[in-house]
Amino acid sequence: MAVLTEKTIDEILDYLEKSITNLAKDAFENLEVGGGFDGTINFLESQFEIRLENLLVAKGSGTHHLESGMKNKIIQKKQTIIQNITKQYKN
Repeated sequence: MAVLTEKTIDEILDYLEKSITNLAKDAFENLEVGGGFDGTINFLESQFEIRLENLLVAKGSGTHHLESGMKNKIIQKKQTIIQNITKQYKN
């Protein structure tokens, strides 16, 4: 397993933020996800996790191989992304 640097994690998180934000825009504009607002938020959280793991695997790693500080950084970034989406789309 590859050891990931802070820079690599930051690049992955930046990519994920753009990816999930674009997915949210599509989901809320086109109402592609069932379950209303909460269902869409759950879908976005799930997609964050799936995409994160795929990106880490592509780098030769995985979430279970990250240091606790990096895991905390990822959790905080996910919360920030979801909070920003919630503020933007909840009416």
